[in-house]
Order: sequence, then structure tokens, then C-alpha cells
Amino acid sequence: MDAEITYLFHSAFAVKTAAHFLIFDYYRDVPHGGRLAQGVINPQEIAGENVVVFASHSHPDHYSPRIFGWRAEIPGIRYVLSDDIRTREEALMTAPGRTYDLGDLSVRTLKSTDRGVAFLVKTDGLTVYHAGDLNWWKWDGDSDDEAAEMERGFKEQVDLLRGEAVDVAFLPFDPRQGEDAFLGFDWFLQTVGPRYAVPMHSFGHTDFFAALESGPRVDGYGGTVLRYGSRGENFSVPLSGDAGQKEKAK
Repeated sequence: MDAEITYLFHSAFAVKTAAHFLIFDYYRDVPHGGRLAQGVINPQEIAGENVVVFASHSHPDHYSPRIFGWRAEIPGIRYVLSDDIRTREEALMTAPGRTYDLGDLSVRTLKSTDRGVAFLVKTDGLTVYHAGDLNWWKWDGDSDDEAAEMERGFKEQVDLLRGEAVDVAFLPFDPRQGEDAFLGFDWFLQTVGPRYAVPMHSFGHTDFFAALESGPRVDGYGGTVLRYGSRGENFSVPLSGDAGQKEKAK
């Protein structure tokens, strides 16, 4: 089967594979009482799934302790968290630069250029990369030394993924960076070459992703970038066949 991806808001996504339901960096339940179709996780709807929840770091736009409330309704749910998150809940706490074997899936971590980790997850014939806040952040007011250290740290981590056959990469493309949002996104595509790249970290301002549609900066991207608009939209990624075939947001 294809992998089905649902945009849940900001950097949060659900990825449904043949045998797993993966949730990354979920934190926002508003509107309350909603369904997955509106980008809100209703644990009763996925109670029969093999659910694994990931949180890349403790920033409140990537993690909420409310995710542990799903335990009451989802038997066997598992949590994979960055070790900068403080919780007494049962979870696999991950450190940067490690690989964890969970039996039915493997998790590799990279060191973020902000806080926590990025995840490389392999399961059911699919390799998914979720960057968390690992990005080439460039801001007005950064000193030359700060900018150089950020560039070095980002490239050093991404270079570790050379040779990995990444199917789907969730990558920051933050509107607050303006044109500099291309820095990390482009470097990852040129260095790792994922089959599909999904922009994220927009705080809901997904109209900014139109910058990835055309122009000299994106001429080499081809059909790699998967865009979406509204919370709850979903799209499919084929696990075999022509990498250029995809069903975009619907």
C-alpha cells in the first residue's frame, strides 16, 4: 500500500504505513473535539492502529504532554521522545547520534541545530526523515561567527545522511526566514536527494510554500516537493514504482 500522510499543523504529521501509524511533533488540539480530517488526533479513531508517537524536542510548538492522554484509548501505543523532554511517562528517550532498534522499526537520531533531535525512521519499506528543528537557521542580527557556526553544524549533520535512501523528508521552510528559508531546504535536497520533500514549520502559513512551485531556485526540484494548504489535508506516497507519481493534497 501507499503511505498516507496527513498534515496536522505546523511541523506535525501523521504517516500511515502498511502496519504502523506514526505521529510526529503533535501539540495542537484546537479545535477541540475535532477529527483527524481537521488535523486533530481523536484517539478513538486510531485505537486499532499500531501507533508510535515522536516528539523531536521540548519546544511547545513541537511537544505537548497531552499526547500521553491517548494511552487510555490506544492499546500498545509507544512514545519516542528527545531526551530534553522532561516527563515521568513511559517512553523511549533518545539522544543525538544514536540508532534504536524497536523490533518492527528502527530510529536514528541526528543532533538539532536548535534543540533536541531529528528522526530517521525505517519501517514497512518506508524511510521517513523528520527534521524537528534541525535546520540552517539564519536570522537578521546574527553575527558572522554565529552564522558560520550554524552553517557548519547543519551541514555536518545532514552530511551524515549521504547515501540514505530517504522516501519522505519533512523539512523546515519557515516564512519568518524569507528567502533564507531555502538554505536548509535546498541543501538537504541536493545532499540527500529524498524522493519527496514536505515543507513544514510554517505556523499554519502554508501559502508561503508557493515559493517552492516555480523559479530558478527550484528548477532542479522536479516533482519532489509535496505541498498542502489546510490542516487535515492528506496525500499519498507510493512505496514502489515511478518516484515522480504522487497524489497531492486532496
